[in-house]
Amino acid sequence: MTSHNQPSIKIAVVGDVHDQWEAQDAIALQSLGVDLVLFVGDFGNESVGVVEQVAAVDLPKAVILGNHDAWYSASAWGRKKCPYNRQQQNWLQDQLEALGDAHVGYGYLDFPELQLSVVGGRPFSWGGSAWKNQDFYRDWYGVNSFEESVERIVAAAQATDYNRILFLGHNGPTGLGEEAESPCGRDWHPLGGDHGDPDFEAAIAQVQALGKQIPLVTFGHMHHRLRHTTKRLRTIVTTSSEETVYLNSASVPRIVQTETDRLRNFSLVSLEAGGVASISLVWVGNDYSVVLEEFLYRRPQPVGGQFVSRHSP
Repeated sequence: MTSHNQPSIKIAVVGDVHDQWEAQDAIALQSLGVDLVLFVGDFGNESVGVVEQVAAVDLPKAVILGNHDAWYSASAWGRKKCPYNRQQQNWLQDQLEALGDAHVGYGYLDFPELQLSVVGGRPFSWGGSAWKNQDFYRDWYGVNSFEESVERIVAAAQATDYNRILFLGHNGPTGLGEEAESPCGRDWHPLGGDHGDPDFEAAIAQVQALGKQIPLVTFGHMHHRLRHTTKRLRTIVTTSSEETVYLNSASVPRIVQTETDRLRNFSLVSLEAGGVASISLVWVGNDYSVVLEEFLYRRPQPVGGQFVSRHSP
C-alpha cells in the first residue's frame, strides 16, 4: 500500500498502569472507537490479575512488559523480596502466558487489517546505559549484551509482513535529550543525563536503514510528573528528521477521582497518509465521554508550498 491509500488509523496508547486498571477501562477503549491499543507495561509488581484483565481486552492490541512486571524476578534484591514461593509459582511466566502472542517484547505482530506491524523493544527494561540484570536476560532470552539485544529487535523487524512499523517499548531510546525534562531524561540525583535504552536507539536506526517506515515509537517508564520540579512536566512528544514521532505515554496516575467523576487517561494517536497526524491525551469520565483533551502534537501542514506548524490550542 502507498501512503496515499493507507487508511486513517486511531490508536490508543495506555501508559504505565501501576495497578490502576478497571473493567471500565476496556469499555472506555471501546467507546473511543480505536483500531489498535498499545500497552507500554508496568501493570504492577508482577500483578498477574491486572495482566489477565488486559489480555482479555477485546480489541487488536500489542503489549510490552516493564521493569515492575519483573519486580521479583529480574534482580537479586527483587528475588529476596519475593512474596511468593518461587519453587511453586512464577508470576512472571504467568503474565507471559496470559498475554500469549500479544506480548511483543523482542517480537512482533502483524495487523493485516491496518497494513502495519508492531515491533517490541527489550522487555522489562529499567533504562540507562548499563547492561542490568545480566542473568535474567541470559536465562529468559539468551541475550547477554546491548549488541545482542539490538540483533533480536532488528531480526523481529525484518520478519514483519509490512514495511510500516510501530515500535513499542517500555522505556524509550537514547538520543531524545540529556535534560532532566527530556522524554527519557534523568530527573533524580544527579540531575540530567539520557536514561534511554541504547539498544532501542541502535535498533531503530538499523531498521530505518533497511528502508522500513517508522511513523511512531511509543514507550513509558519515565513519568510525566518530574521529581525535581512541579513547574513543568516532562517533554512528552518529540520528532526526528526521519519524520518519526516519539511519544512518552506515562501519565501517572492514569486514573484520578474528582469530586464528581472518575477519570482515566489514554493517549490517542491518529495515523493518516502513513504518518502521525495528531496526538492527544484524553481523560474519559464515568459516562465514557471525553471530559478533557490536551493536544500534544499536530503534524505541520503545507501552506503555499511551505510547511508550517499547527500549535495546540
